[in-house]
Parts: sequence; C-alpha cells; structure tokens
Amino acid sequence: MKKLLLLLLLPILSFSQNCVPTKIIINLDQYQGETSWDVKDSTGYVVAMGSGYYSQPDYGIVEEQRCLPAGDLTFTIYDSYGDGLNGAMWGGLDGSYYVVQCFDTIVTGTDAAFGSDTAHIILSAPCPPIFGCMDSSYVEFNPRADTSDGSCSTLIVFGCIDSTMYNYDALANTMSLVPACEYILTLTDLIGDGWASSNLEVKQGDSTWNFTLDTAAYSQEYTISLRAPQEVSFKFSISSQAMQSAAHCGFKLTNPLGMTMIEVIPPFIQPLFKRTIPTYCGNYCIDRIFGCMDPLALNYVDTANTNIQCFYVLGCTSPAYLEYYTQGFVADTSDNSCLTPAVWGCNDTTAFNYNSLANIDNGGCIPVILGCMQPLAFNYNPQANTSAECIATIYGCMSSIAINYDPLANIDDGSCIGVVYGCTDTLAFNYSPTANVDDSSCVDIIYGCINPVMFNYCDTCNTNDGSCIEILYGCTDSTMFNYNPLANADNSSCTPFVFGCTDPSMLNYNPLSNTEDFSCIEFVYGCMDTLAINYDSLANTENNSCVAVIEGCMDLNAYNYIAEANVSDNNCLYDANCTSGPGFPYWLNDPCYAWVISVDDYCCDNAWDTICQLTYDHCEGAYAGPLLKREQVKKELITITDLLGRQAKKGKNKILLYIYNDGTVEKKLIIK
Repeated sequence: MKKLLLLLLLPILSFSQNCVPTKIIINLDQYQGETSWDVKDSTGYVVAMGSGYYSQPDYGIVEEQRCLPAGDLTFTIYDSYGDGLNGAMWGGLDGSYYVVQCFDTIVTGTDAAFGSDTAHIILSAPCPPIFGCMDSSYVEFNPRADTSDGSCSTLIVFGCIDSTMYNYDALANTMSLVPACEYILTLTDLIGDGWASSNLEVKQGDSTWNFTLDTAAYSQEYTISLRAPQEVSFKFSISSQAMQSAAHCGFKLTNPLGMTMIEVIPPFIQPLFKRTIPTYCGNYCIDRIFGCMDPLALNYVDTANTNIQCFYVLGCTSPAYLEYYTQGFVADTSDNSCLTPAVWGCNDTTAFNYNSLANIDNGGCIPVILGCMQPLAFNYNPQANTSAECIATIYGCMSSIAINYDPLANIDDGSCIGVVYGCTDTLAFNYSPTANVDDSSCVDIIYGCINPVMFNYCDTCNTNDGSCIEILYGCTDSTMFNYNPLANADNSSCTPFVFGCTDPSMLNYNPLSNTEDFSCIEFVYGCMDTLAINYDSLANTENNSCVAVIEGCMDLNAYNYIAEANVSDNNCLYDANCTSGPGFPYWLNDPCYAWVISVDDYCCDNAWDTICQLTYDHCEGAYAGPLLKREQVKKELITITDLLGRQAKKGKNKILLYIYNDGTVEKKLIIK
C-alpha cells in the first residue's frame, strides 16, 4: 500500500472566483519520465496537464499548482510503460498521487499499478470556509477557523485543574499560567528548499521577531520569550516569486505546557496570514506537602500544606505485643517499650482447649464434653471432645409385625418387609411376585384370544396366546363380483356380475357393467347420409361431414361452369353452341351473349335484324337509334357477399350471394 502525503490547501485570495485553486501532488517512483497527467472538462477539453519529469530525482515530489474551472472535471494520470507508480516491482519504492482542493484531498492514489487511472472530481468556487469558534476567551476556540459557527459556549476559567494539587480549583477549566515563560516556534519545510524571500513576523507589544527558514532545513525551532497576559500576532508574508517554494512551509507555536496555540499546516499558499491569540505561560499548580500541621503534636511538620495524622502519646503502639494491651492506654507514638509478643489462647486450665503458652485470653475456652467419638458406633456423639464407652451398631428390622423382624437390632435399616397375601404359585394365572403369604387364590392359566374386538375372541380364556384374528369385513359370497377371499365377516356389500363393454372410449361402452365381455366396438366416424356424395357405408358415428350433391357444368372452359358443382350434368356450353349471323333471331336470354346499348347505325344499314325492327326511332328516313347491340361475353364471378351486403369468402354452412359480370346473382348454401 502507498503512503499518502496528506496536504491541505488554504484559500488563495488573489485567484479569480471563477476558478478553484487546486494542487496536483505526485510522489514519483524511480522511473520519473514515464508519468504524466491531465484534467479535462465535461466536453473532453484539456484544461490542465503535466509531464516531462525526467529531471526529477528518484522518488521526488512533483507539486503543480493550477487554478481549474469550477464544475465537473476528470483527472487522469498516465504511465507510458503501463506499470503505474509500482516501483516496488523493480526493487524500489512505490509512488503515490493525490489532488487537493482548498482544504480537502479529493483524489488519492492508493493503487500503484496502472496504465492510466481516472477519477471524477467536482470543483466549486470559492473555497469553503473553516467554521469554528474564533473567540480565544472560550474553551471551544479553534485557531484555524476563519468563519464563526456560533460554537463558542464555555468561557475560559483559569486556575489549577489538577485535582491532585494543593490549589486545585473545581470551577476552573483551563490551567492558569504564571508570567515569564518560554514559547517554542517550530518552522517546517516539506521539501527542504526554504522559504525563499518569504518571511514570518511574530509581534507582541513592542517586541518583534522575524524568521526565514534556511535552505535545505526541513524543521527549525526557535525560543520566544512572551509575556502574559499580552496578545501576540503572526504575519506570514509570501512574495509572488516565492509562492511555490513557500507553499511547502508551515509553522507551529507551542506553550510551555506543550499545548499548540496556533498551527499552519503545509501546503500553505496564502500570501497573508494574521492571527491574534492570548498568551500565558508557566504552571500555576502547587504540589501537596503532606505532614502533621499541629505544632503541639510529636510529628509536626512546619512546611506541610496538607494535614495528616498527628501523634501525641508515647508507648507501645503495636497490637502484636503484650505491652500494647497491658499499658492501660492507647499510644500513638512508639517509645520502644514493645518487648513481649502477644500469644492469644485459652487460659482456663479446666477447659478442653487450655493453652499453656497463651499470655492473653482470647475468650474462646471450650468445656470438656464426654462421649463416644467413633462415628460407626451406635452411641456416637458428634459434640463430644473427650472419649467415653462406645456401643456397637446392629442394623436390622425393628418392627415386630414385619416378616423379617430382628430383636437384636438397635438401628432400623429400613429393611422391614410387611406381610403380603396372594397367589405364590409361579405357574398360576394370578401369580403375585409381591406376595409372601399364599392365600389359596391361585387360578389355572387358560390360553386363547382375550381381545373382545377380535374375530376369534374367547370369553373363557384368561391368557392371550397370540392367536387373535382381526375382523375383516367384505363380501363372502364367492359367486359375486366383489367376493373377498380374505374377508371373515360379511358386510352385505356383494355385487353381482354385470357383463358388457367397460372401455369408456368405445362406441358401446356400458357404464353399468363391471365385467368386460370383450364386445367393445370402436368408433368409425364418417358421413352416414346415403344421399350424400361422401356417404361412408362403414361409418357408425355421424361426424357431420356429409356433402350434398350439386349438379352442374364442372368444365372450367365452359361458359356455364359452376364452381360448387360436384356432379356433372353433362350440359356444358361452349362457343360452338352459339349461332351467329344475319337473319338469326337472337333472344335476350341467350347464354352466349349479353346485351349492351350501342350508338351506331347498324340497324339502319341492316334492316334484316329483327332487333332493329323492334325500335321505333328512325335515322335518315330508315331504321335508326340507339340500339341494343349484342356482344358475346363469358360469364364470370365478380364478388361474394353475405345477406347484409358485406364482402365475404367462399365457405360452408352459411348463405352467400354470388354476383356475376352479366348482372346475375346466385344465392348459395353449401352444407358440410
């Protein structure tokens, strides 16, 4: 894993509000020239880029400051070799990278191996403020805050806050300091190129200190003598020429207690920084000095500020010695009179526990108690401490009415057996294993089925022999259809045989039959109408497929062809059946011709035509007029409609109207 250098950016007041101060920081590996980067806007336009780090030292730090446009941007870092900043793969150190906006690190490079690595960033201008308490008289004071958030709530109460000290103040929340103390000012530089021409000014009253970090010095400490309770101000001036170098620098002020009073963390690119803080120094707490503070006491300590027990009486002060108890008073100061060790015990010579070595009676004397001290003896006395005569223990039954009564026993052992009357014959049906006196009640064993719900129940038996047979109800008539050879009890369910076809898929299926007689007949579907053209003599089931006989001309080339005809009437008409020529009487119902109106003088020139003679108009004094003109046409089907005049297709089992080009209409019903 890469170590990330966490840097913060402070706002740059001189930048335009339309761009965001942003720093690109790259910790290079040992192959510096392979690394490059760019930043593109949402349209793909490159707004910033960097490359050409060949001159950088191995593991050098590249810090590139840019003011990028606010909005959606894409940061991409590239490695021309394709192994990223994975220097460890080649025996070196891994690099890392990150992008810092204002105070926030918004992109971190934690994966060293890449060909390219892309991150989406959103920049907003100006830099966000740092909220906090800006009043140094409050405990919540934040020296880095630049915008008050109203968090100041607890006023500083100075005093000794160490509860172990003599002058501890329970109301104090901030350690009091005494004047004349030394503060430590620490200057830092991340890359060691110094502050260039930049300067840090520290001022208190009439005292002023100016500091410039030496070139190549990463950290320097200076001692500043500050006075209390005067305030101190800091002014950080950075020239425009040294902006990049000074951006690596920071400072910290620490009071004599080690508390950080103010700190500026690099990268610091703010050209002007001024902050005022209250200063105190020194530890105000006073150590406790324990001792007896009574001048009349034997152990008085004149320098003590915390009182302890005082001593006033000389004597033996140790309760481990006899003199402590015999001197008649309690001493609090030893006079070396403790000589005889105290021995506690019973001083009564008649007591059971008399101790001849004891010099102080402990009040625990025990009187002598005589008794048997053998735990197994009949008269054992657990309270006895002095032995007396013991009686042997004899266990047994001490009940005179028990069958096993023992007159010698002195301790009943619970073994008494009472008289139990009953049958004592082990071969009898009612033998009682608990009986010890026979009462002549024995009964012989009679084997059989003793379960009254069984088929072969024996009411005179008293012992089951495992012969019980369960009752099985069913038809016991062997001549019946449902005869059950296993049944031993008839339940009146016998059903006679009914022969017939038992297959539901057959024509002559009989649902009442229970015995197959192999008479089943399969269904044969077909037309059973003898008048139909498709009559099937083998069919036994009508399937409504009968087709009626339709006679007519079935020749497509004939003028009187009928499409629905299925039986020829041998009456087809062709051109040879039509007669033409002058003088022949043509009738309007001639099937070979249709009649149309024609305007010509045919009849005027051909007076022979009978049709012409039927007209009453004249032309040029002769026969004239619009006349009926014969034209030979073939009869053709124009359309098919239903009875409502809606166009339809040929079909069966519905009435249709067939309309022809000669004006004729046929109504047809084709039955399926």
